[in-house]
Amino acid sequence: MVQTTSAPTPATDSAESSRERDLEGLRVLAIAPTPFFGDYGCHVRIVEEVTALSRRGVETSIATYPFGRDVPGLRIRRAPRLLGKRRVDPGSSFRKFPMDSALAWLALGLAAADRPALIHGHLHEGAVIGWAVARACRIPLVFDFQGSLTSEMLDHGFLVRGGLSYPTFRALEGWITRRADAIVTSTRNGADVLVRDFGCPAGRITIVADAVDVHRFRPLWEMATEDGHVVRATSLRAEVGIPEGRPVIVYLGLLAEYQGITHLLRAAQSLVQRGVDAHFLVMGFPGEARYRKMAESLGLAGHMTFTGPIPYEDAARYLALGDVAVSPKLSQTEGNGKLLNYIAMGLPTVAFDTPVNREILGDLGVYAPYGDWTALATELEGVLRDPTAGEERGRALRAKAVADHNWEDSVEPLLDVYRRVLKG
Repeated sequence: MVQTTSAPTPATDSAESSRERDLEGLRVLAIAPTPFFGDYGCHVRIVEEVTALSRRGVETSIATYPFGRDVPGLRIRRAPRLLGKRRVDPGSSFRKFPMDSALAWLALGLAAADRPALIHGHLHEGAVIGWAVARACRIPLVFDFQGSLTSEMLDHGFLVRGGLSYPTFRALEGWITRRADAIVTSTRNGADVLVRDFGCPAGRITIVADAVDVHRFRPLWEMATEDGHVVRATSLRAEVGIPEGRPVIVYLGLLAEYQGITHLLRAAQSLVQRGVDAHFLVMGFPGEARYRKMAESLGLAGHMTFTGPIPYEDAARYLALGDVAVSPKLSQTEGNGKLLNYIAMGLPTVAFDTPVNREILGDLGVYAPYGDWTALATELEGVLRDPTAGEERGRALRAKAVADHNWEDSVEPLLDVYRRVLKG
């Protein structure tokens, strides 16, 4: 027997329409303890999340550090710049403590003036500040968990496992996770970490998956019939110094050890030594000078271009130069949003085999054993040796991005969280 689905009744249409409008005009104060906007990671999530919410009528103000660049269309409010304080690089730093204090005072003032209905705290510091503000204003707190605090501190060398301060920060992290009325996280792996390592009740955790603007990030082959795109890509390729005829492997993200950049350079060295004439386009910051010097010492000067930071608005143009994308990220608790940009661009993607990467790429990803840069080189070589199969994989990944990883769908669970905490 074939089941059919009847058209929605007028009553159903009315109920759905009413539900879509029920948060129109809702005021939210988002707390972002970072130099926002900075063209990477959690910053992109905040921008896309807030933009998707605004399309549903939710009005978000973002309280953040005094550093960073403004984004048109977003309400960004900056803490005062403290005397002698300069911008900070991504990751853990003692220099952030006084900035967080200034940010807390800003957030309290904004909450008193704007009277938001709830606080949305990004990262653990944002959750702590958000808890204080939410408590003072007697409104709910939503914590946007983007990876374990202590794991990040270990990744950045801020803590040493087994050191005297490690148990203190681990206990603090557990305390923070228990303060929020609801927690959202971008991956199933993040939810598992919260339940397994910090005893968070599963019912308080909602997965709000990272997504991608599939209209901004489009493959070159999809735009080939549109005026000027191919010519501009050819010009950009020459501008960044990619030799003609070489296949290009692209990386876009932070340049740091926990992102696996040394592993990427070792894999590149292995490929070149095997006679694979590929070119690596490495885009990001803050460690470009250090890694450029390392690349030169490994004999990669003629096979690797470091661009430095790429504005988010230009990311798609640069990714369009790639034939293959790579993500050697080593952190196993953070999300990996760069993969979504890769797949929206229709790029076959090679990554280490981690739960987060499999959650995003599924069976369409190409995986190397965790931390094995020789295997990473082998998998990259395999994709380059069979460009037809790589193109087919890329087209399937593009279709997956459009169907499963767009912000219009991803924002729905967050709206449901807002409704739930507002009901008390």
